Amino acid sequence: MTKKAVVLVSGGLDSATTLAIAKDQGYDCYAVSFNYGQRHLVELESAKAVASAMGAIEHKVVHLGLDDIGGSALTDENIAVPQNIDENISAHIPVTYVPARNTVFLSLALGWAEVLDAEAIFIGVNAVDYSGYPDCRPEYIDAFQGMANLATKKGVEGQLIKIETPLIHLTKAEIIQKGSELGVDYAQTLSCYAPDAEGRACGRCDSCRLRKQGFEAANVADPTVYSAL
Repeated sequence: MTKKAVVLVSGGLDSATTLAIAKDQGYDCYAVSFNYGQRHLVELESAKAVASAMGAIEHKVVHLGLDDIGGSALTDENIAVPQNIDENISAHIPVTYVPARNTVFLSLALGWAEVLDAEAIFIGVNAVDYSGYPDCRPEYIDAFQGMANLATKKGVEGQLIKIETPLIHLTKAEIIQKGSELGVDYAQTLSCYAPDAEGRACGRCDSCRLRKQGFEAANVADPTVYSAL
């Protein structure tokens, strides 16, 4: 019997690699992206391209309104996206953290997984080269897994939906190396928190800096198109 998985695809480097890993593990992949009121909405075009290139069975875009509550530089135009910050970007929770985002995303993915009778949900959270987000830690994923086991019909019936986090202990360089081995076209991805009107990455935000450092450490050519710095 064919295995099914719901894969969260943002359009960024990590989620593209996660989708490739799920496919490589033999899953029929159902990609889900979220229009949650993010200022960098252009990432959804990248998500569409990645899902198509990776052979997703279906790509669903769910519309939310996290910008209605704000509280993040990614959803509130009154909060600036930090750029060129020299301090350790993992030392604190930055203003680009979106309150409850992964909890909302995973809950909706869990619902779709039940509808599809899927065995797994793949999410590209990372606890090594990340920006200090609390909902990217192993402890958080373990807690969500426990909740999912209790809160779903499949879980109650003993058919657990596994939350898979294949990148959680990898460095950005290791992620890029793995994705390159699996044929990910990183030119299709967008990691930037503040792209310009043409969809070019700023090269200065935390996400861009981690991405650039990752390509350098992996000794892989960076295909990202950056705006003039």
